[in-house]
Amino acid sequence: MKPITIRQAVLSDLDALAPLFDSYRQFYGRASDITAAREFLLNRFQQEESVLFLASQEEKRLGFTQLYPSFSSVSLARTFLLNDLFVIPEGRRKGIATRLLSVAADYARGVNAIRLSLSTEVTNATAQALYESAGWKQDTQFLVYHFQL
Repeated sequence: MKPITIRQAVLSDLDALAPLFDSYRQFYGRASDITAAREFLLNRFQQEESVLFLASQEEKRLGFTQLYPSFSSVSLARTFLLNDLFVIPEGRRKGIATRLLSVAADYARGVNAIRLSLSTEVTNATAQALYESAGWKQDTQFLVYHFQL
């Protein structure tokens, strides 16, 4: 079996990432729109607004994670929001998501960030188990609010 590699994605990976990103959005109940998915990712690359990591096995794209930079005013430090994590169904239960989380943490440490944060649906027990097994802790100090625009 060929090894699974994970590396930081670059603009030339856009066409490989777009179908993964579209599948990720469909997982969350959105209609497929590969053109919009590609355009969204292109904008993130062009504006340097995110960092993406891509998991592959030879030419087969298996999953990705996307980090958005942020900052903690109180800590005077960089943080990242791990906003997206997705592995295609045939890639699941192979440790890919755990490795993507690890690579994201290594990257954040490498740029002196103090924290990675993420959120997941309260009903997504599978994701919650993954995060907890990888050492993530549920926030018990702060509640999250959203203001819909």
